Amino acid sequence: MSRMPSDRSLPRRRLLQGAAALGGLAAPMLNTVTSFAQGGAFDWKRFKGQQVEVLMETGPRAELMKKYKNEFKDLTGIELGIEVIPEQQARQKVAIELNSGKPSFDLFNFAFHVQKRQFEKGGWLLDITSWLKDPQMMPAEYELDDVSKLGMSFATTSDGKVNALPILCDYFIVYYNKELLAKKNVAVPKTLDELMTAAAAINDPAAGISGFVGRGVRNANVVLWTQLLSGWGQETIKGTKLITDTPDAIASGEYYKKLLGSYGPQGIAGFNWNEAQGLFMQGKAAFWIDATGFAAPVEDKTKSRVAGKVGYALPPAGPKGHGSVTFGTGMSIPKAAKSKEAAYLTMLWMTGPKMAGRMIQVGGGIPFRTRPLKDPAVLSGLTIPREWAECAAGCAPISMSGLPVIVPVTEFRDVIGTALTNMLVGGDPATELKRATAEFQPVIDKSEQT
Repeated sequence: MSRMPSDRSLPRRRLLQGAAALGGLAAPMLNTVTSFAQGGAFDWKRFKGQQVEVLMETGPRAELMKKYKNEFKDLTGIELGIEVIPEQQARQKVAIELNSGKPSFDLFNFAFHVQKRQFEKGGWLLDITSWLKDPQMMPAEYELDDVSKLGMSFATTSDGKVNALPILCDYFIVYYNKELLAKKNVAVPKTLDELMTAAAAINDPAAGISGFVGRGVRNANVVLWTQLLSGWGQETIKGTKLITDTPDAIASGEYYKKLLGSYGPQGIAGFNWNEAQGLFMQGKAAFWIDATGFAAPVEDKTKSRVAGKVGYALPPAGPKGHGSVTFGTGMSIPKAAKSKEAAYLTMLWMTGPKMAGRMIQVGGGIPFRTRPLKDPAVLSGLTIPREWAECAAGCAPISMSGLPVIVPVTEFRDVIGTALTNMLVGGDPATELKRATAEFQPVIDKSEQT
């Protein structure tokens, strides 16, 4: 790996000027940055010759970055090593290595709703606030002003420091098999009652056809349930008090149990998003509710039997509300990263408008930006149906948080997820949710005290 050149040839005054411009950064970072002081505009080649190790979760976003990494090398002279591993393993690896102080990666992606509070509390992420304000470190073409307030709020700590850049948000939508609906003359459901009726009408176990497929496995299943819960106009927490055992929460649990238990495939209690996606891509499920970022694989003609036959719709409205639960993903640099500045340039490229447009075009996700969604060149280059983009845009006005923003969010998903999985194998929704709520409330209380 190429290391930083010496700064001995630079005049002392120039070094001091660079230090003043970056006044908010820690001393070691100041030295490495000012050793490259250009005295002018932003330069993508500023850290050429370095190598950046990137860790990403499996999915179309990682594949897109791998596809264009040589373009990035041509732009910057920086070599990218991109390791791609499944979601749960990636989350564990990141937490363990950040805590060790010796991460094997310089840049990684993570879900704000899952690990933001944990990382903030650990103090493991690099503060990039000053770099965002430095014209030598922030290119005008990045268009920072186009990043939404919601996205920047996700990337900002409780004390106002920016330690990430938002890359994409995922709205929950309905994927449906147009052929299966047409065979049964079933209309696209607009309400949860209509969804239940439609799933029942198409469900045909003897033919291997499920009316619905979705997340049933512990932990992952919570976000599907919170999507259904939004139909009762409720989230999972109010302040610091869990409200997962209210009559409305129980009603949504009963709906979840019936929809997946009666019209889902055998063994659905073990289904995560990848199993659900696989069944849907085989043409064996009529409806699937999950995040917007899965359009690319279902429209891949080399892998999906339903490519060109998929419809996209807003989540159905419930008896008391209509929402699309929303989750944000960002890129961050560990404080202990070896190539901080080069990793920062990599982060700018990955989260910038050009790659955001490409993400939209392949159906990899929706950026925390507005201009790419309105760019005729981006929309004309869609490799997936425009119906998907229109559906995603329609989710914005009804978007809402899908998980509580708490430190022990993983444990929350485990405890509530266990209750949901138990329902699928015969458990009573009221009993399970009351037990889980009583079990987890003390965990929240303790986390708030520390």
